Amino acid sequence: MQDRRLCVLNAGSSSLKFAIYALTDGALRRCQSGEVERIGSQGRLLVNSADGQPLHDGTITTEDHAAALEALAALAGGPLNGDGLVGFGHRVVHGGPVMDMPVLVDATTLARIEALQPLAPLHNPPAVAVLKALAKRFPNLPQVACFDTAFHRGHPSVADRFAIPDELYQEGVRRYGFHGLSYEYIAGALAEQAPEIALGRVVVAHLGSGASMCALAGGRSVDSSMGFTALDGLPMGTRSGSLDAGVILWLQQQKGWSVDRVEHFLYAECGLKGLSGVSNDMRILLASDAALSRLAVEYFVYHVARTAGALAASMGGIDGLVFTAGIGERSAEIRAMVLRRLHWLGFSLDEAANRAGASLLTRADSPRPAYVIPTDEEIVIARHTLALIGGA
Repeated sequence: MQDRRLCVLNAGSSSLKFAIYALTDGALRRCQSGEVERIGSQGRLLVNSADGQPLHDGTITTEDHAAALEALAALAGGPLNGDGLVGFGHRVVHGGPVMDMPVLVDATTLARIEALQPLAPLHNPPAVAVLKALAKRFPNLPQVACFDTAFHRGHPSVADRFAIPDELYQEGVRRYGFHGLSYEYIAGALAEQAPEIALGRVVVAHLGSGASMCALAGGRSVDSSMGFTALDGLPMGTRSGSLDAGVILWLQQQKGWSVDRVEHFLYAECGLKGLSGVSNDMRILLASDAALSRLAVEYFVYHVARTAGALAASMGGIDGLVFTAGIGERSAEIRAMVLRRLHWLGFSLDEAANRAGASLLTRADSPRPAYVIPTDEEIVIARHTLALIGGA
């Protein structure tokens, strides 16, 4: 008898990641994962076993996310083949002001998610495309949407609002925060990996191509660097981060840029790529001697440290710091640069531990600890999905 399986899907702007979990005595065990990369052009289809060994690695050309899903379905031994699938869990970036918890997807919730596409133009549309394609292929299997914004609902009003008229807030123009599934995982992992700060005031730095930071107090989000959209806050791979709104007015009024041109510029031509003129990849920038590459790295570190201080202020202090996501988990150099800037907050870097990739990054006599905790958004989605479908 084949194991019952859950499929978790994460639709990015040009990728489709997946993870398969076997259900054994109510427990979830990852048994396969992978990704379709560079959707819309010649890309790559990668499938790995539970221990990270490649099961399939080949080039593929897919027109859109629905086509990427069909490619996964057509792959022999792939994630969508065989008996045992009991449901699908999805990462959906924006849930708006109403959807503040995971939901079973039906016609009503799908319409609500689709209506939010202008708030997350790179991420919600591909998620909707995958939801629709799966509904056609597997009409009898439940789908669960898990929202990156949900973990941040419940912020105090002073952290949630912009200084704009109340009627716009009531229409949904507010600060939402993102990467909530990652922060939810870290909040849970702290109890096991850093119990001394788990219920304290912790700043979590989710540093990747998309980057944000979150203030956790007692394991709950009380503030975040991202706002109305995933453009706000830290500089990212290709996204600008915080930007004076007057710059957008100037681009439109003085350069005659259309709304679409401005949108593409802010999402795809700014951030590390725009500053450096070289790359959005932190590894390439760290290896470069070019002046603008060094500036991009220093700018990123400066704003991470600056935001840590701001989030500490929002909580009235700080008891610990956590690095996670691609850059946060893998770049000892960036972690060291950030922690040196935060020495004034009580973080004394252990250079050897950091270089060795240890979980605890600070010295034994450091007034406050800093950790690296790898995130796992997929298991969070899988748990929510299993809870809603009732172990079907």
